[in-house]
Amino acid sequence: MSTSMVATLPLPQSPPLSSDSDNDSPTRDHHHVDHSSSIFQSYLSHSSTVSTSQHDLIKIQSFLISSRSGALSCLICLERIKPTDPTWSCTSRCFALFHLLCIQSWAHQSTTLATLRATSRAAIPDENSIVWPCPKCRVEYLKSQTPKNYYCFCGKLEDPPRDPWILPHSCGEICGQALRNNCGHFCLLLCHPGACPSCPKLVKTKCFCGKLEDVKRCGFKNFSCNGVCRKFLECGVHRCGEICHEGDCPPCREKGVYRCQCGRVKMERQCCERHFRCENACDKILGCGKHGCERGCHEGECGECPFQGKRTCPCGNRIYEGMACDVTVPLCGATCNKMLSCGFHRCPERCHHGPCIETCRIVVMKSCRCGSLKKQVPCYQDLTCERKCQKMRDCGRHACKRRCCNGECPPCSEICDRKLRCRNHKCPAPCHRGACAPCPLMVSISCSCGTTHFEVPCGTEAEQKPPKCPKPCRIPRLCRHASSGKPHKCHYGACPPCRLICDEEYPCRHKCKLRCHGPIPPPIPEFTLKPKKKKSNYQTELTPGVPCPPCSELVLRSCVGHHIGAERMIVCSNRAEFSCENLCGNPLPCGNHYCTYVCHALAHHISKSDGISRGESCEKCTLPCEKERHPTCPHPCPLPCHQGECPPCKALIKRSCHCGAMVHVFECKYFNSMSKEEQIAVRSCRGPCHRKLPNCKHLCPETCHPGPCPSPDKCFKKVTVRCGCQTLKREWLCEDVQSAYLQAGCDPKDISRNQYGFGLLPCDSDCKSKVKVSDAELQLRKSKLVEEKEPDTENNVTKRRRRRQRVQEDKNISTLQKIVSAIRRILLLLIIAVIITTLAYFGYKGLMWLSDWMNEVETHQRRRRYPAI
Repeated sequence: MSTSMVATLPLPQSPPLSSDSDNDSPTRDHHHVDHSSSIFQSYLSHSSTVSTSQHDLIKIQSFLISSRSGALSCLICLERIKPTDPTWSCTSRCFALFHLLCIQSWAHQSTTLATLRATSRAAIPDENSIVWPCPKCRVEYLKSQTPKNYYCFCGKLEDPPRDPWILPHSCGEICGQALRNNCGHFCLLLCHPGACPSCPKLVKTKCFCGKLEDVKRCGFKNFSCNGVCRKFLECGVHRCGEICHEGDCPPCREKGVYRCQCGRVKMERQCCERHFRCENACDKILGCGKHGCERGCHEGECGECPFQGKRTCPCGNRIYEGMACDVTVPLCGATCNKMLSCGFHRCPERCHHGPCIETCRIVVMKSCRCGSLKKQVPCYQDLTCERKCQKMRDCGRHACKRRCCNGECPPCSEICDRKLRCRNHKCPAPCHRGACAPCPLMVSISCSCGTTHFEVPCGTEAEQKPPKCPKPCRIPRLCRHASSGKPHKCHYGACPPCRLICDEEYPCRHKCKLRCHGPIPPPIPEFTLKPKKKKSNYQTELTPGVPCPPCSELVLRSCVGHHIGAERMIVCSNRAEFSCENLCGNPLPCGNHYCTYVCHALAHHISKSDGISRGESCEKCTLPCEKERHPTCPHPCPLPCHQGECPPCKALIKRSCHCGAMVHVFECKYFNSMSKEEQIAVRSCRGPCHRKLPNCKHLCPETCHPGPCPSPDKCFKKVTVRCGCQTLKREWLCEDVQSAYLQAGCDPKDISRNQYGFGLLPCDSDCKSKVKVSDAELQLRKSKLVEEKEPDTENNVTKRRRRRQRVQEDKNISTLQKIVSAIRRILLLLIIAVIITTLAYFGYKGLMWLSDWMNEVETHQRRRRYPAI
């Protein structure tokens, strides 16, 4: 097939399917039509048998579908491969696609680990021995083959640009790589991933048996004619009875009677096993006439006697000629000196018949494999110690634990058994270092009809999008618009709901204006990729004839309290009554207040939704009575809010008399019904006023009266008046004393009671003489006291001074005691500090001595266990 033939292949146009589902994009006319089936049809239709080339071609087609749907994932990082990401694909077996950075990191880690393993075994790493495997097929690549640049699939173009009209990571040119089997032709497909398909050229070729000649594709020129082969088998007598086959014919299985090589035994055997040997010895007399043939069953002559000609002693030091074959060769008596089986020592015995000793018993100094033990042992005996190797194996997780290891620890025999990145399987490889290889399993994702499918790596199926299938959906609709609905494309999961208007009439004469709400077919379980930890919102059992939802038309409806202006627009099917959230406002039975409840239905109201009386009575007035009483009274009415007049107030009130000496108790009704004059008269105690006059210290002499006391300046009480030296005294009226103080410029209110009337009388001559006499007597008294006190100053100390002296002595004593107690405390603290320091010092010394003693004991124990060290 030439390039023009590939370019001019017919592109079948699938009929456009109009769909009313939500999944259809408004730009679906710009999507590319999938022509992969028409391109590969010529490759897949020529042979009825499935071959390796067909599997490779299916892989290429699956890759194209996956790339178009964005389902390609890197097996190393498990991230989605974008069309603009630099990539690398395996060119040996699996043709898997990886991120360029991921495969470079993978190769670097693998080669580094191989270098470390070679270094740990004291080996010089060779560039040809350091390899890294493909993460999927495990094909090994040399270190020099580590990808460094980003190339297209065919390897012609470096850093291929992003083009929306060609396959991502492709150069868009013809592949041109040599096809398999070196047929001399080249791949004519555009740059593609994976292996190239078989050669499509037409050539004349023969079948395997060579009987039939036919024109076949070059990639499939080896074919079978399905006839009997009839080729001569290896025996040259019988012919092959198999169907025309590839390769050599099988061995001949025809049975017959055949003799053994010596001709003594006959046996029925297959033709391919006709040459056999019996178990009998030959025992024919040799040419010497003295010995028999010791060979088994054989063909031809037995040969000459092996004991004729030159003969030597057993050790080979002496040669004998002309000796008869039946005479035993004598021993030479020299040392045998043959090399023993050890390869180092020779046989020390004299010349002898038969083999030398099997085990060399010469004592030599040997060391064990790990080199930790040296000992003299016989040469044939291997020396091993009991020391376990603690070196980590190549996995870096487990120790060697092998007894007397020579340093070349074997690979770890444990199973890795770590969770792979797919989170579904565990690593089955032996325990290893570094990250585990990606999960090699692939998961197939297909559409509901199964026509379109692609494979993704295990672990990435939950993040993949379902494939888009251009074929129509095969599931019929279950709603009432099944005949008039438009078809839709094959999809993943449940069918999309119907988009037509329901238009069914309700009992209220409105029509349903919603989209069709009939049932939808359930999803097909085997083609539904269920997301993790999510439940399907679709019903599993649906039947046609699902009723329409309630009427959604808006109507004007008043509140339950029938308030004006509180109407609302409510859905027609909603029969529930509402409250306008205003106050009820209906008058209460008390006739004084109104209902303060939020708008509610009255007790006689019948609900429209179910016809049951659901009204609520207005609140009961619990407020106290707030009416004004007649006559006016400060006490509230004890009854709750009521109709009519309030009852008379019978509360008791207290009122003091005018002077404050007595408290009267009256009934509120009785007291408030009096006039003001009667209330004043009733409150009087009819006793003395007992109130203090404002200008003097005397009480009011009037009878208990309201208001201020009358004529406070005219007090007729007698007051004793004295001179300044209190020698003269007189009795004046209180009003005269007040006038005297006012004349003197003093306010009588500011004079205390004890000084009231003092100093108003002037002193006369008698007052002055008495003052002089009293002064002279005072001088005489003072001189006598001084004379009397001079001789007895020490004994006549006053009590106050003695008390002061005692207090001072007590203070001195207490101060001394405080000093002594402080000194004692300081000494006690010093003694405690010295004791603690001493204990710490000797304790530290003791611990150091104990540590040295334990170290010596441990050293002695080590010397006993390992005397060589």
